[in-house]
Amino acid sequence: MNGNIQLLTDTLAAAREEGRAALIAYLPAGFPTVDDGIAAATAVLDAGADVVEIGLPHSDPVLDGPVIQTADDIALRGGVRIADVMRTVREVHGATGKPVLVMTYWNPIDRYGVERFTAELAEAGGAGCILPDLPVQESALWREHAGKHGLATVFVVAPSSRDERLAAITAAGSGFVYAASLMGVTGTRESVGREAESLVGRVRATTDLPVCVGLGVSDAAQAAEVAGFADGVIVGSAFVKRLLDAPDLPAGLAAVRTLAGELAQGVRRRA
Repeated sequence: MNGNIQLLTDTLAAAREEGRAALIAYLPAGFPTVDDGIAAATAVLDAGADVVEIGLPHSDPVLDGPVIQTADDIALRGGVRIADVMRTVREVHGATGKPVLVMTYWNPIDRYGVERFTAELAEAGGAGCILPDLPVQESALWREHAGKHGLATVFVVAPSSRDERLAAITAAGSGFVYAASLMGVTGTRESVGREAESLVGRVRATTDLPVCVGLGVSDAAQAAEVAGFADGVIVGSAFVKRLLDAPDLPAGLAAVRTLAGELAQGVRRRA
């Protein structure tokens, strides 16, 4: 069974045709529980997000800041497994019809088995994977199986990436390019940073793939700023924090719906 890379491509293209950036949300699987995580991801898509990334919780999430680390810890203590991640993808995609990606570090896939992981993700209706710590020069096995199963391979680039490195990464990737707006870990920030716009320009010089910016976007004004120069705006920690701060699940779902609606307006407004 083929995955949904084409749905992802079409969704990003449709946003561009509308003259706006796509809104891409991130939430970890199993947080606060598996069922609650499914409800939260479905809520943000229903409220205006175009795509959702489902995080595969990891005990050493080197790219993630304290908010997502806290959520990952809750999910891991709750016993989340890769099967729960696949179930989350299946149910969220089934409920919304929108593209669902998995964001994961390489070690869990390596231990699970690349062929098994890609086959199950495609069967669940997944659109692909974001792989922040997989070096492009070591990605051939993953890309072979992802391509066979119709899954996108999204690599992460940073402002520190040299131009020749960017060209190698974007040539190997598919779906879109994840541009980290600044050096460091995920988390909300007062300013997204000027480095992001420069990085997007450098990436576009190497590829026709959409370039989506993440790390630091937390409100509609920042979303509008990034939408002015990127093809997609990625928001994670702000959604997770709304769930962490909520007194109960209904309040948390209301909070993430509200934020998704505000951000969806932001990507349409542009700064």
